[in-house]
Amino acid sequence: QVRLVESGGGSVEAGGSLRLSCVSSATEFGAHPMAWYWKPPGKQRLKVATISADFTTTYVDSVKGRFTITRDNDERTVYLQMNSLKPEDTGEYYCRPDDDRVYFLWGPGTRVTVSS
Repeated sequence: QVRLVESGGGSVEAGGSLRLSCVSSATEFGAHPMAWYWKPPGKQRLKVATISADFTTTYVDSVKGRFTITRDNDERTVYLQMNSLKPEDTGEYYCRPDDDRVYFLWGPGTRVTVSS
C-alpha cells in the first residue's frame, strides 16, 4: 500500500502563498496520476487539482489561476503551489493517487489557515 506524507501548510494572510509537498512511498510513483484534496473544517474532502502521469493538469474552478500542481518523479513528490490565498481556502490538504485501483493510506494532511 502507498503511504503519503504531506507538509508545507501554515498560517498566512489573505493574498499570501504557500507551497505544499506530498512525498509518496510508491515505487511506481511516476506511473500514477496524483491529486490534491482539500477538507474544509467540518466538511468532506474535495478534489481540487490533479496531475496525470504525462503531466496533464486539471483544477476545480475555485482554484484555477491561483493554484498550480506539479510533480517530481525522481523525488516521488507532488506539489501544490497556492497563490492569492483566500480565507475560504482554509482547511486540511491531502494528496493521494488519482486512481482507485491503487491501494493507499491517507496521510496526516497539512493544515492551511488563511486569515482575512
